[in-house]
Amino acid sequence: MKTFKTRHQFYLPDALSEQLEALGAKPGASKTAILTDALTAWLERRAGHELDQRFGVRLDRLSRGQERHERQLAILSEAVGLFIQFQLTLAAHQPPVDRETGLLGLKRYRAFIDQVGRRLAGDEEGVRLTAIGEAKDG
Repeated sequence: MKTFKTRHQFYLPDALSEQLEALGAKPGASKTAILTDALTAWLERRAGHELDQRFGVRLDRLSRGQERHERQLAILSEAVGLFIQFQLTLAAHQPPVDRETGLLGLKRYRAFIDQVGRRLAGDEEGVRLTAIGEAKDG
C-alpha cells in the first residue's frame, strides 16, 4: 500500500532529539506528525523570522504614517519658505523701520509666540482660526 510519503534521514542535536522523543512519547503524538507540523509552519512563513511575522504589519503601518508626516512637513516647509520669500520681496522697497514700529512688531511677535505656545500646550482659550481670514473666539 502506497502512503504518498517520502522517507528522509537527517541528524538532530542530542538535546533536540531528546525533546522530540519526549513529545513523541505522549499519547496520540508521533515524531513524524510533530516534524511535519513544525516544517509546514516554517515553510508557510517562508522561512521568515517570527518577529517579522508578529511586528511586520505594525512596522509597515508606522512607516506609512512616518512617510505621511514627512510629506506634510515638506509641504509646510515649502509653504513657509515661499511665504518668507514673498514677504521679503514686499519689504525690499520699504523705508527702514523706526523705533516705534520695531517695538510694535516685537509686541505682535511675542503675542504670536504666546498664541502658538498655548495651542501647542492644548489650551483651548484664545482665538481659533476657523477659515482663512476669519477668527472666532474659542
